[in-house]
Amino acid sequence: MKKSKKYTGLAGWLMLSFTAGAAGIIVEPGNWYQALIKPTWTPPDWVFPVVWPVLYICMGISAWLVWKDTGFDKSRDALTLFLVQLMLNVLWSWLFFGLHQVGTALADIILLWIIILFTILAFSFYNRLAAWLLVPYLLWVGFATALNFSIWNLN
Repeated sequence: MKKSKKYTGLAGWLMLSFTAGAAGIIVEPGNWYQALIKPTWTPPDWVFPVVWPVLYICMGISAWLVWKDTGFDKSRDALTLFLVQLMLNVLWSWLFFGLHQVGTALADIILLWIIILFTILAFSFYNRLAAWLLVPYLLWVGFATALNFSIWNLN
């Protein structure tokens, strides 16, 4: 693979990851979220716009490493899992913040966590670094799942 194609691919996977992030932040938390009863361990609002860009960078690089090493055809299942988790990630924001469906968002984020785990396992067959780059994302989504559950339970 040409060097220029490799870096174009990196830009593409990063853009895809950040596009998913942008699609999710179109729906802002707003007053509805501020009015919810939240657990005491809820992070301050400034944490989320700091953490997510780092995670999206790791996600984009992770997918790129698999794509770069194998191409899409040879790693279609793994990269499809990656794309599915991106869609579930976007869907969660719309369900939780847009539609205020906290319970449905909880079901979505549980499924998201499972698909991220399967993506890590699938990526590990192609590139171990790619798999490890998704571990912080899995941990953050695990934390977000607990937070979502607590908010659902408290409200």
